[in-house]
Amino acid sequence: MGDTVIVVGGGVVGLTTAVVLAERGRRVRVWSRDPAARTTSAVAGALFWPYRIEPAERVGPWALRSLREYLVLAGDPAATGVRVAAGLMTDTPLAGLGSWADELPELREARRDELPDGCAQALRGRLPLIDMPAHLAYLEERLGAAGGGVERRTVAGLAEPAAEAAVVVNCSGLGARELVPDASVFPVRGQLVVVENPGIDEWLVSAAGNGAGTSYLFPQPFGLVLGGTAEDHAWDPRPDPETAAAIVERCAALRPEVRGARVLAHRVGLRPARPGVRVEAVQLPGGARLVHNYGHGGAGVTVAWGCAEEAALLAG
Repeated sequence: MGDTVIVVGGGVVGLTTAVVLAERGRRVRVWSRDPAARTTSAVAGALFWPYRIEPAERVGPWALRSLREYLVLAGDPAATGVRVAAGLMTDTPLAGLGSWADELPELREARRDELPDGCAQALRGRLPLIDMPAHLAYLEERLGAAGGGVERRTVAGLAEPAAEAAVVVNCSGLGARELVPDASVFPVRGQLVVVENPGIDEWLVSAAGNGAGTSYLFPQPFGLVLGGTAEDHAWDPRPDPETAAAIVERCAALRPEVRGARVLAHRVGLRPARPGVRVEAVQLPGGARLVHNYGHGGAGVTVAWGCAEEAALLAG
């Protein structure tokens, strides 16, 4: 079992970490309670942007590494689910975004005639926008091609995988609250609405306010994703009709053609937040090495590759 690594968690962070490890020659098994299509990752928007994640000094390098990978993957969007799309991020200054923004030469201050009604400032640029169901399937296929695999398995404690592998990587997200246990992990509930796209081909994020009322429109192959919410310590996975109606109304205020679009789906995801992302290694009493990689909040997609590479290094 000396060359075996068990990754606990089959969302985007777990699968990306498993891919990196497998492509470096490790024998990788992913233990996941749910299929990838039923994880929180599958609900994500998912626009590349460091959203609700700390600490900033570590997030920057993780995001930069991930951005470079997504730009490569965007060369084949049909296979990877990743494409580069144009759009607007309102109420966000260009200064201070971090080194990752330097990789996007088209990112600039929007002209006044490019601003939606009611918006005084925005950035305009082209960013990776990921079709998460397609991307998760791609990661599973890439893992399989590298010799790894995914097993449906519920884990009651991290001692279970440690009994079968010399290295365990904990990518359990919100599950880390019980598995570690780590009481600092908490859910940030996000609700969104998927509607028939009335012809919108650019993404739009209105980041005014404290983040709880951030509005966004993400055109995806399966429909137009409207959001969203960010409710700390909210555990209810059921869509709330009043919240859904408010989301549609906020988005329609930005793009009036959304009003009246046929609703295709309501979705809720519980983002696995923590005061700071935990990527570190500890030694277990039985001799196995445990690498933690969890607490990514609303930016798991944005930092997945950077965190995966750091976790792989810690795995030895």
